[in-house]
Amino acid sequence: MTAMDTRAGNAPDVFVSVGSMMPFERLVHAMDAFAQAHPDLDVLIQIGRGRTEPAHARWLRLMPPAAYKAHVVGSRLFVAHAGMGSIISAIEAGKPLLMLPRRQALGEHNTEHQMATAVHVGCRPGLYVAHDETDLVVRAAMLLADSGTAPAPISYFAAAELTARIKAFIDA
Repeated sequence: MTAMDTRAGNAPDVFVSVGSMMPFERLVHAMDAFAQAHPDLDVLIQIGRGRTEPAHARWLRLMPPAAYKAHVVGSRLFVAHAGMGSIISAIEAGKPLLMLPRRQALGEHNTEHQMATAVHVGCRPGLYVAHDETDLVVRAAMLLADSGTAPAPISYFAAAELTARIKAFIDA
């Protein structure tokens, strides 16, 4: 397959994002293999600056924020690294998110903070964590078969009681 024209087309069944800051070859390889095993599904992978160009899934490097949001909103399943931008995008769109955390031990990041993030948010409904590539493809198939639970919504603003307590602290 070749890179997709971002102006064309409908939202994919599965939208995969490595983020915009660094490559994530392990995620791209795993989800390209998933696309090969599930030719009935439309899988779109945003590969960023990575070297791997998927052979079985549609792909593109980067896209404008509006297109990214449209793909998250329109997809049945969102798959990404365990970055806060991806997590917030999934919650705002009400889409199940399957995360594969980047690993410092594998040279994918400079700390293990994505593992810590996954531990803390992975227990929230609608946010799922894969432990490795095999677990990723198994969970993706299960979530698509079961439609996955949408994440609980979050507010754009802090709770009134929190802001009142902060105000009282500042005023004191």
